[in-house]
Amino acid sequence: MSMPRVHWVGTGLSTGSGVRLLTDQADVTVYGRTEAKAEAVVDRLGLAGKATAAALDTLAPAHGDVVVSMLPATEHAWLLKLSMAAGAHFADTSYASAEIAELAEDAGIVVLTEAGLDPGIDHLLANDLVARGRAAVSGPARARFTSYCGGLPAVPNEFRYRFSWAPRGVLTALLAPARYVEGGAELTADRPWEATRPHLVRGEEFEAYPNRDSIPFIAQYGVPGLWSLDTFIRGTLRLHGWQAAWQPVFAELRTGTPDRITELAEDLARRYPTTGADRDRVVLAVALAVEGEDATAWSGEYVVDVTGDEEDSAMARLVSTPLAVGVGEILSGRLPAGLHRGAEGVHAARRWLDSLRSSGITAEFTESSTGNGGVEK
Repeated sequence: MSMPRVHWVGTGLSTGSGVRLLTDQADVTVYGRTEAKAEAVVDRLGLAGKATAAALDTLAPAHGDVVVSMLPATEHAWLLKLSMAAGAHFADTSYASAEIAELAEDAGIVVLTEAGLDPGIDHLLANDLVARGRAAVSGPARARFTSYCGGLPAVPNEFRYRFSWAPRGVLTALLAPARYVEGGAELTADRPWEATRPHLVRGEEFEAYPNRDSIPFIAQYGVPGLWSLDTFIRGTLRLHGWQAAWQPVFAELRTGTPDRITELAEDLARRYPTTGADRDRVVLAVALAVEGEDATAWSGEYVVDVTGDEEDSAMARLVSTPLAVGVGEILSGRLPAGLHRGAEGVHAARRWLDSLRSSGITAEFTESSTGNGGVEK
């Protein structure tokens, strides 16, 4: 029997060693804007003879294939439509937009989204923590949940940042309002960086701020209705000193026109280039604390802390590997047709985490609990 086919579309900074996982399960073709760009990625990943390189304009999926989009989120819709017309499944790492969700309703294929790092691995860890918290504390309770992820320079620089995706995209994200729960109230930060606060991860001081809309994830993670949320924030992690270093950038964002922001992004890319010589670091910290009315309490935290090496950047590894795991779920027939936001439910999340561990991606877990008598267990 012939192997299934996976069409991996995109050669950007997040295409990494996860592609290798798929070459044992499928015939893999990597597509770039040109065949030369695709060949460069195949060579970089050590996949010559194991994966094929092709130009994007030759993409022609067939029924039962899987099309993986590593293109910008604005490009997903046309690629999904192409997949639907061919009867091929579709996967990406981006948040499921309203357009993608609508297309997926009657697509008749698997549409897998939010299957990267953030969103992606963070979903897996959150699902596991909520399940553990529910098991430890029953009945009404107060809860605090935070999930922060950041791409950082492994060696701190004066800018306190290393671009791991398009600079204009980074600036645009800072202009998107953030909605979250803090102090028991639902809040909105029109300028998310103004809500930056200190955040400790295993004793190391970072800065963190909310991003996007955290509220829908309360239901997505299965948070019990009996829990009263003091805090529920999904956000971004930055090195200590980031907010001070970026004050000139924030001043431009407050008043800049779209054209000026584009100019600023180009200037920042020139001044702080991402080179093959420097190394990146990714830190993901997901934490939950639950305090029951019966004096029971439980808290747990997962931390993923990875530094890139000569073979792969940390960002590329942590984005491409869970996506490859998700594609493996499609190839195995585990996912029914329709829209999926990463691994849905704790059983699927733990299965994905096991697969990530077998690929060398681990999350350090710590927990503590007290019983009715207030004695730590």
